[in-house]
Amino acid sequence: MDKFAVLTAVAAPFPRDNVDTDSIIRIERCTGTPKEALGRYAFEMVRYLPDGADNPDFVLNQPRYRGAQILVCGEFFGTGSSREMAVWALAGMGIRCLIAPSFGQIFYGNCFQNGVLPITLPPATAAALMRQASDPAAGPFSVDLERQTVNGDIGFEIGARRRKMLLEGLDEIALTLAMDAKIADYQAADRERRPWIHFFRNP
Repeated sequence: MDKFAVLTAVAAPFPRDNVDTDSIIRIERCTGTPKEALGRYAFEMVRYLPDGADNPDFVLNQPRYRGAQILVCGEFFGTGSSREMAVWALAGMGIRCLIAPSFGQIFYGNCFQNGVLPITLPPATAAALMRQASDPAAGPFSVDLERQTVNGDIGFEIGARRRKMLLEGLDEIALTLAMDAKIADYQAADRERRPWIHFFRNP
């Protein structure tokens, strides 16, 4: 995964509540579509017109928000199906950070596995950032994971393990492999302490 430390980027407002994973990526796109191609299908149902042309009303098709890497969302973003492809699709279209009052629980966990930072903020704070993102005069947002702040003065909480994953660009498997030496030391000590446990195992 790409490391995430400080992100300064355009933030787009996406105020819809209860956006489920099927709205993010249709189920039929989850089979037979390579992971690296899913980004073009993110938000497909509202992003494109029936003839396949860009829908000018969709926020990320509007000139000032094209290339936005931060999405300020409504409540319960990413509910519904547990499909990890929803996060793949968002990451594939360039989204690195999501800000919302709440997320679907499995979707929230999948974000960390794929280099996307989901930030949960109180509803009033999220609403204020939504207004800021909607303001034509507003500049880019700055998200600092090391200091755990948005725009310098809005704090957010992330568990230490998940914060480490993003800062170092590690998924769960890589995070475990990074402790290989400690695991080997533990196993060696355990063989001496409880040799009968390891009797039938290869040395």
